[in-house]
Amino acid sequence: MDDDTSYCTPPAATPPTGTGTAEPFAECVLCREPTEYPESTKGATLCPVCAWQEAGRSACSG
Repeated sequence: MDDDTSYCTPPAATPPTGTGTAEPFAECVLCREPTEYPESTKGATLCPVCAWQEAGRSACSG
């Protein structure tokens, strides 16, 4: 086992290999942080943090 890397260490980021420009990410409708979705995504987009919090709220309401 390699002692220099941790199991939880993410792989190194590699630059995109396309010649076109990437579409900007949509803003979260609650906190305005960037989401994982492109701006062209329809509907209410949530960042991972707000999505997790919203799932907890809806699971506990009831």
